[in-house]
Amino acid sequence: MEKRIVIPLAELCLEDLPIVGGKCASLGEMTANLSKAGINIPSGFAITTAAYYSFLSMSGLEQFIREQIASINFTDLVTLRRAGQKIRQSISNTKFPHELSTEIISAYHALSAQYDQDITDVAVRSSATAEDLPDASFAGQQETYLNVRGPAALIDAVRNCFASLFTDRAISYRQNFGYDHFSIGLSVCVQKMVRSDLGTSGVAFSLDTESGFKDVVVINGSFGLGEMIVQGAVSPDEFIVFKPALSEQHTPIIEKKLGNKDKMMIYGESNDQRTKIIPVERVNQQRFCLKDAQILQLAEWVCRIEEYYSALRGRWCPMDVEWAVDGLTNELFIVQARPETIHSQREHHTITSYSLKHTGEATSLLKGIAVGDKIAAGTVNILFSLDKRVTEGIEFKPGDILVTDMTDPDWEPIMKMAAAIVTNKGGRTCHAAIIAREMGIPAIVGCGNATEILSSGQEITVCCSEGDEGIIYSGKIPYIQESLDLRELPPVKTALMLNVASPAMAFQFSHLPNKGVGLAREEFIINNYIKVHPLALLHHRSLNDAELSAGIAKLIKGYENEEAYFVQKLAYGIAKIAAAFHPGKVIVRFSDFKSNEYYNLLGGKYFEPEEENPMIGWRGASRYYADKYKAAFALECKAISKVREEMGLKNVVVMIPFCRTVEELLRVLDTMKQAGLERGKNGLEVFLMAEIPSNIMMAEEFAEHIDGFSIGSNDLTQLTLGLDRDSALVAGLYNERSPAVLRMISILITAAKKKHVKVGICGQGPSDFPDFTKFLVEQGIDSISVTPDAVIKTVNAIYEAEMGIQKKQPQRVL
Repeated sequence: MEKRIVIPLAELCLEDLPIVGGKCASLGEMTANLSKAGINIPSGFAITTAAYYSFLSMSGLEQFIREQIASINFTDLVTLRRAGQKIRQSISNTKFPHELSTEIISAYHALSAQYDQDITDVAVRSSATAEDLPDASFAGQQETYLNVRGPAALIDAVRNCFASLFTDRAISYRQNFGYDHFSIGLSVCVQKMVRSDLGTSGVAFSLDTESGFKDVVVINGSFGLGEMIVQGAVSPDEFIVFKPALSEQHTPIIEKKLGNKDKMMIYGESNDQRTKIIPVERVNQQRFCLKDAQILQLAEWVCRIEEYYSALRGRWCPMDVEWAVDGLTNELFIVQARPETIHSQREHHTITSYSLKHTGEATSLLKGIAVGDKIAAGTVNILFSLDKRVTEGIEFKPGDILVTDMTDPDWEPIMKMAAAIVTNKGGRTCHAAIIAREMGIPAIVGCGNATEILSSGQEITVCCSEGDEGIIYSGKIPYIQESLDLRELPPVKTALMLNVASPAMAFQFSHLPNKGVGLAREEFIINNYIKVHPLALLHHRSLNDAELSAGIAKLIKGYENEEAYFVQKLAYGIAKIAAAFHPGKVIVRFSDFKSNEYYNLLGGKYFEPEEENPMIGWRGASRYYADKYKAAFALECKAISKVREEMGLKNVVVMIPFCRTVEELLRVLDTMKQAGLERGKNGLEVFLMAEIPSNIMMAEEFAEHIDGFSIGSNDLTQLTLGLDRDSALVAGLYNERSPAVLRMISILITAAKKKHVKVGICGQGPSDFPDFTKFLVEQGIDSISVTPDAVIKTVNAIYEAEMGIQKKQPQRVL
C-alpha cells in the first residue's frame, strides 16, 4: 500500500498518516466511520507521499534543496526568504513525471464521474506528515488551492503544493520545533468542492479557544469560501453552543455575535483566476450567516467528531473543524477536522493571572478582540507587507509589537519574534489569533484602524486580561503575573461561590474552585451589552427623537425587533455564566439600577424621575410591579425563561433585590408569574437579597415565600448604620463588621435555619476581611460568594475558621 500513488479517502484511516499526512488521514477516518452517522464529507482521494518522494527523486532536486537550507542563517530573515524562493521556483519549474500525472488524472476523472460530470471543481489541499498532529498543528504551513478545474490545472496545483512544503514559514516553523526537513513528506488531498461560494463556511472548535472551557462549541462563519476567515480578511459571525444541553428539547445557543462580513470570496471565471473577492450586500452584512437549525446541526456534528476521536485516542481530544454550507443544496458539509493542540495540552490545575498595576492615568487608544489573557508592553513596529520590510530594510527586533492589517502564514518568522500582535482585521479564529495562541503571546485582532491610530516607535501596552475585549493603552504600564497551583488549596466544607459580573470572563473563572455563582448582576449585562434603557427600546418611536431611534436601529441589527434584541442579549449574557458553572447554581439578581443610573442609559432621560436620594428610592422590587416599569421587567423574565426553558440551563436561580415588605415580595412574585416565570415551576428557585433591616426582622415571614436569602452586606451596613455609603462625609463610619451589622446577620442566619431555607452572602465583606469570614463560618452560613480575585485568601480564611470550630468541639471519650 505504501507505493500506491493515489488512494480514495474512504480507504484511509489515521494509521495511514505516514503516507498521506494528517489532513488526508483524518478525512479518511471520518469518511469511513462518521459518514455512516449522517455527517456529510465531500468525496476525494489522496495523492500519497510516494508521489512526492518520486517527484524529488526523478527531478534530482533533493541535493539542491539540502544545499539551500544549509545556507540559511535563521537569525537573518533575508537569507530565509532567498533560499525558500529558490527552492520553490526550482520545484514549480520542474516537469511533472508522466507516470505520476497519469494516475492522478485517472483518479480525478473517477471522482468527477461520481458527480455525473466529465470534469469537476476540486479543492487541492497540502497534507504534510507533520500536520494536524495531537501535539503540533502546523496550521497553514502549506498551500490550499480552491476551485481547481481540469487535469492540467490539477497537476499544476499538486506541483505547487509540493513546493509549498518549503515556504518560508514552513521552513522556519520546522526549524523552530526541531523537525527534520527531510523526514517530513507531503501528500495532497483532492476533494470535491462544496459550493460555499454561494453559501457560507467557517471553522468550529469543540472548546472555547481562549479559556479551554470544555462544554461549548464555538463556531465562526461568514458568506462565501472559508479562506476569508482563515486569512482574517473579515470579522466573522460567532456562535457559542452549550454541549450538555444539545437535545431535541433545547436550543442551547448561548451567544451570537454579528461580525463585519463586508466581503466574500467566490469562484473566479478561469484557472488563471480561480477565486475572486466581491462585496457583500448590506442586507446580508446585517444578518447572521447561519440559521439556528444549522448552528445546532453543526454543533451536534462537532460533538460527534470530538467523541469519536476521544474514544479513538483514549483521552479527551478537542477538535478544530472546517465546515461549509453548499449554496445550491443548502447542505452542511465537514471539509476538514484536526485535533486542537493548545488547550488540550494545558493543565488547568495551575492558574496564571495577569493584571495591570494601574490604569488610572493610562490612555486607552483602541480596542479589539482579545486573544489569550496575557499582557505585553513594547514598541510598535508597523508592517504592511513582508516585501516592503525586505526592500526598505525595516528592522523588526525581538520584543517589538507587530502592528499590521492582517497576517498570513508567511508572517510567522516575524510573529515568533513579537511580544504581541495587533491587527486591523480578523476574528478569533483568523491566522494571527491561531498562531498567537500557539506561541503563547497576546494578540488583539479586528481593531479596525490600528495602523492609523498607532505609530512605529510608539510605546504601548497590549492588555488581553480584561475579558473578550482587548485594550491597547498608551505607554508601558507595569503589570503583575501570578501563578497558583489549585491543588495546594485546603479543602473546606462551607460552599465557596463566585460573584461574576462579566459573561466574557465566565469561562475563564470556571476553572477556579467553586460551588457555583452566588451573584450575577443583570445590570452589568444591560449596561455593557445591551446599552439602552429597556423602555426606550419599547417606546422610542413615540418620542420623536431621530438620534435615539438611529442609535437603537444600529444596536439591534441582526435581531428581529427591539424586544427580541433585549431578551436575547440579556439571555446570552446570563446563559454564558450559567453554562460556565453548570450544574452549580447561578444566582441571577434582577436589575437593581437606581434611577440616576438608569437615566444615564441611552434613552433613559425620557423614563426616569429625579430623586433626592436614589440609593433608597425607586429601585429593585418596587420597580417590577409598577405600571411605569412593568413592561420592562417582563423582558427580564422572558430572558430568564429563555435561558432555563429553551437553552436548558435550569441551574439559574433568580434573586429579588431591595424588597422592603412581604406584601411587596408577593406582588413581585405575581408579576413574575404573569410574565411566565413562576416559582417552583420546572424547579425555579427564588432568592431574596437580604439587605434591608426589614428583611432581617421579618425573615421568618419572608422565608415562607422564597427558597433562600443572600446577604447584601454593603446595603445592609448603610441601612443599619443609617449612612449613605456614597458620601465621603460619613465614609469613616462605614463598617461591615460593626456589632450592629453582625447582630443583624446572626439573626437572619438563625431565622433561615429555623425555616429550612438556604442563606449565603454575596457582599464585599468576606473578600476584604478574613475575620468577617471567620464570623460567618462560626454562625453556620451555608455559602460565601466572593469576587474571583479573592478566592485564595477566602478559602484559607474559611479553612482556618472551620479548623478553629473543630478544635472547640468537645472530644468524645470512648
